[in-house]
Amino acid sequence: MSTATIAVECRPEGDDWRCTVTVGDDSEATRHEVNVRADDVQRLGSGATVDELVRASFVFLLEREPRESILQSFDLPVIDRYFPEYEREIQRRVGS
Repeated sequence: MSTATIAVECRPEGDDWRCTVTVGDDSEATRHEVNVRADDVQRLGSGATVDELVRASFVFLLEREPRESILQSFDLPVIDRYFPEYEREIQRRVGS
């Protein structure tokens, strides 16, 4: 399912961001709210925009589980609890 359409819209909330992610463009599309802290961006994806980091994180998730299994609302670092390789892999994909 990693070929699913991933639409990401991030808006600032203070020093952090709240991102709405829609996976799929069909009647089964899922919608997710992701909180991203400024230090998450620095640690995980320095050199990437918040949108790029979140999109890459969803590509990572979709390589491992169906879109229906992704939490509806979560803080970005929570991914590491379920997939311990996340931080290392996402830094490789988007980090500088």
